[in-house]
Amino acid sequence: MTTDADSRIIAARRITAHVAELLQADLSLRLWNGEVLPLGPNARDDIQIVIARPSAVRRLLLKPGLMTLFEMFATGDMRIEGGSPLEAADRWDHGRAIHLAKRADKMLIAKAAIPFLLSGSDAGATQLPEWDKTGNDGIGADKAGRSDKDFIQFHYDVGNDFYRLFLDPEMVYSSAYFTDHNTTLEAAQEELDRICRKLRLQPGQKLLDVGCGWAGLSCWAAKHYGVTVHGVTLSQAQLDYGRAKVEREGLSDKITLELKDYRDVVGEYDAISQVEMFEHVGFANHERHFLEMKRLLKPRGLYFHQASVRRGGLDPIKATNTTKVITRFIFPGGELDTIGMTVTNLGRLGFETLDVEDMREHFELTLQHWEDRLYAKREEAYAMVGEARTRLWLIYFALFKKSFERGSVLVYQTVAQKRRPGPSGLPLDRKSLYADRPVPAMTKVAKAPAKPARGVRAAVSKAIAKVTGKKSRAKPA
Repeated sequence: MTTDADSRIIAARRITAHVAELLQADLSLRLWNGEVLPLGPNARDDIQIVIARPSAVRRLLLKPGLMTLFEMFATGDMRIEGGSPLEAADRWDHGRAIHLAKRADKMLIAKAAIPFLLSGSDAGATQLPEWDKTGNDGIGADKAGRSDKDFIQFHYDVGNDFYRLFLDPEMVYSSAYFTDHNTTLEAAQEELDRICRKLRLQPGQKLLDVGCGWAGLSCWAAKHYGVTVHGVTLSQAQLDYGRAKVEREGLSDKITLELKDYRDVVGEYDAISQVEMFEHVGFANHERHFLEMKRLLKPRGLYFHQASVRRGGLDPIKATNTTKVITRFIFPGGELDTIGMTVTNLGRLGFETLDVEDMREHFELTLQHWEDRLYAKREEAYAMVGEARTRLWLIYFALFKKSFERGSVLVYQTVAQKRRPGPSGLPLDRKSLYADRPVPAMTKVAKAPAKPARGVRAAVSKAIAKVTGKKSRAKPA
């Protein structure tokens, strides 16, 4: 006689065999009874996706999608063993994976689902962690409907020691710049210098560092370019770390850091840097953001804008399933722009876009380093922030690494100048950005060539007349 437990195992085998046929993956699935099933032809079992209990299958059948998967990875009802989430994701074709639900045989799945659905409960399912923000994720809200400080602190106040597990010594939490695939993360994060060069920084200038993070760029610019820096952040943990770093490096006379919304800053600056903070702003606040940048810049001041963006499409601002998951578990309030909207908004709100550089493959490599480092130190991370949060961050890194790899997410560095009629005052070529040493930020506007003296003009005119046979009109010297 077949028991309910037996019928669920038989159904799970049938569903897995169908998924394996579609996915063609090189890893295996381990059921709650310890049985290991391949997820593709000749699939290895060194990396396994583990389903902890039958109720996990029931939940996924009732509500299939990325959100349910993230919830189950958060609770531990589903987990990956034998490798990192990124190593697991490298074992299948990402295009096949994201279209799996569309290609599945719905009738086959429906019949196999019956034993799980008849069980009628989620018995044994683990509760989501307390920090899960199931309320206001901030999508589509303007400033009045957002709690930006809460959103930022949810993401960054996890703890400086947690971020130190995977970031470089400068604590740069943005895309590095790799000269080749063998470049170390530490060397690649000297990208800070390229940002300073793109801003044409020089001694005596004032730089506003919006979303200054752990003060990596602020310290680099003050130390190597002699500028005075005002950095603002909404994360108390970042502020505490940044102030200690400034003090430690003897830069207190050059750098001021504050816990402040950049929209409340008063002053005028030669340059502004915004490095991957814009993703937190939200579509409804984009116009306000660029107008604030314009307000805070001196005429012809330079604005550096680095942000991850979506590829775009028919409805570039509609929240995707990935967006919904990330804003709930990782980045509350986050919404990705498109490069087209970035440049359009800059142009219509008082800027001239001078330079746009795609860094998609650089961020892909950066995320690979972060994933590898965090996975290698996952036991330390468990002790700091718990297993649930660590697992979700590893999946988050893997998801976005694959998104950059496929080109569905990109990252651009954009440099714009506060518009004013006349010459920009900047060099005409890009050589200065790649020189061995920093160059002056602004060059003098070239004057029109001086007119030749009257005597010289007369001599030239006579020479032309002699050749052409026309009478010279030049006045005598």
